[in-house]
Formats: sequence, C-alpha cells, structure tokens
Amino acid sequence: MRRPIAVAQSHSRLLTSGVLLAAQSLLLTLPALPASADDSGPAVRGSAHMGAGVLAHEGVQGRPTGTRVAQTEGVDVSSHQGNVAWSTLWKSGVKWAYVKATEGTSYRNPYFAQQYGGSYDAGMIRGAYHFGTPDTAGGAAQADYFVDHGGAWSKDGRTLPGVLDIEYNPYGATCYGRTSSQMVSWIRDFLNRYKQRTGRHATVYTSTNWWKQCTGNYSGFGASNPLWIARYASTVGPLPAGWGFHTMWQYTSTGPTVGDHDKFNGALDRVKALANG
Repeated sequence: MRRPIAVAQSHSRLLTSGVLLAAQSLLLTLPALPASADDSGPAVRGSAHMGAGVLAHEGVQGRPTGTRVAQTEGVDVSSHQGNVAWSTLWKSGVKWAYVKATEGTSYRNPYFAQQYGGSYDAGMIRGAYHFGTPDTAGGAAQADYFVDHGGAWSKDGRTLPGVLDIEYNPYGATCYGRTSSQMVSWIRDFLNRYKQRTGRHATVYTSTNWWKQCTGNYSGFGASNPLWIARYASTVGPLPAGWGFHTMWQYTSTGPTVGDHDKFNGALDRVKALANG
C-alpha cells in the first residue's frame, strides 16, 4: 500500500533533522584547533612580530619620499621569515638587521641562530629584539629573559643594543589591560633592568598612535633611549612625546626578500657608533 505523500515528506524532514542534529553533536565534541597567526581569531602566543599590529591598526599610507639626509637600509625578522637569504639582502644594500629573540618569558625564536648569526656572517651589524607582553610577566622579568636568550650586548662593533618592541597587543586588549601609568611603569622596569644587565640603553620600538593611547604620550624615555618609529607612510610623521628625532624607522612590511624594511637615520658610520656605544 502506497504511503500518502504528506506522510512521506514528514518522515523525510524528520530524517534530515536527525542527521543535522547528529552532525552538530559531533562537531561539539571535536577538540578545538589552535588558532594560527593567519586566522581572524586571537593569535598564538609567540607569533607576534615587529609591526604586525601597526599594519593591522594603522594601515599603509604610502612609501618614503626622497631625502638628502643620509639613511642606511636595514631589516627586521622573526620566525615568520624562517631561514633568511642574508647574502641576497647584503647585495641589495641592507647593512643592518634586528632579529626577534624572545617574547614574554617563555618564547624563543627557533630561527634565531640562523638569523642572528647569518646576518653577522653576511657582514651586517645586527641586534636582537624582544616583543613585550605586559599582561604575562613584569618588565624586569622579561628583560632578564631577553638578555639570557639572545638579547645581550658586546662591544665588538657589530652588535647593536637590544630593542623593546612595545606595540598593539595581538592577543587581546590593545593596551594589555594596563592603565597608562601601569604601562609606563612596566616599560621603565624593562628598560632599567636591561641597562643594569648590559650597560646599554635599550631602543624603544613603537608607533606614535599606540604610544599616545597606551602610555598617555609619556615623555620620560626620550633623553636616554633611542626611538625606532613604526609608520608605513611617506614620512615618519609626529613622534611620541620626549623624542626630538628618531634613530630608526620601520617604513614598510612589504619590502624585497623579507617584508619588514627599515631606515637608519644616518650613514653607516652612525650605525657603527650605536653598536659601539
């Protein structure tokens, strides 16, 4: 006996609903996959690199215009670049480099040896940088971790002082959940400990917009700590309070061979002078 069409359709809908419910139930029980640096969700701890937040929050307004002031080309790299073709960069005119060494108190760049040693072997003056995460540990503790894992300094004429990369938080709240005064205290603790450990003043890498938002445009570091400004535009633009000039400028994230290219505000002899202290 043939079923009525309406009854058959009802059974079909029930079967379809059952399949969908079962599929949804299965998805809920599957383990979550870790986010990657390319996902739209939160980044994986350790995946941060110099300028990523600047590009995401401030974008690109152009490329540097011509200037008569002597400038020296450099690059900055992290694990995102993997093994770097340093000889290619050297032949293209790149004379100095900074390599990410650490982040927080638990991450070390797995490519640090190839990148730090390779840039030196190619003839470059090079240094190391630390990506600061004020929400995970104190400034002094992170400075210690940095110095102990690649961020130390030696007066060999080829080693630049360490850099504190302090910028947009890729893992959550822009200012890491810190008030302006708390942020200034954290940065001061890092810089003071680095000076105690190495005898050198660390360079501060940041963007003016972030600095204004998260430190209240604090002006107390400019007298001693060099400034590395991040801005993807035709000029460096306004600087954070306390600095009358910049020492380095990260001007693009889309340069040749490796993305992040920089200009030192001076000829090569000034880069050597910074290395020598």
